[in-house]
Amino acid sequence: MIEQFIKFGIVGFSGLFVDFGTTWLLKERVGLNRYISNSIGFLLAASSNYILNRVWTFGSTNPDIGLEYSLFLVISAVGLLINNAILYLFSEKINISFFPKNVKLRFYLSKLIATATVTVWNFLMNYFFTFSL
Repeated sequence: MIEQFIKFGIVGFSGLFVDFGTTWLLKERVGLNRYISNSIGFLLAASSNYILNRVWTFGSTNPDIGLEYSLFLVISAVGLLINNAILYLFSEKINISFFPKNVKLRFYLSKLIATATVTVWNFLMNYFFTFSL
């Protein structure tokens, strides 16, 4: 399980670039709403992470890829809800003294906290459900 978590983390780190890159591009350059940008970035990363986790992390040979991918996306969607809730709380509602006053920096620091939390959620749910079928 530890080796798989490390691999999951490496895959997640690659997804971090997809997620943050997409979020930044859509929010800062295209001008989309921060939550829409965050959601699109998160879901694109989830799709690339599914492929990498299926092949490398869990070595899945389940022939029902549709079911497996659907479970992965449902878990990711719940993770997205958790992600957006944490993002909203930390960037707009909770005033923590060590958080920066700069709104953009606060947003991305909140996103980092949300990403770390959701990584643990996603690993455990996929380990026990998606890739254990």
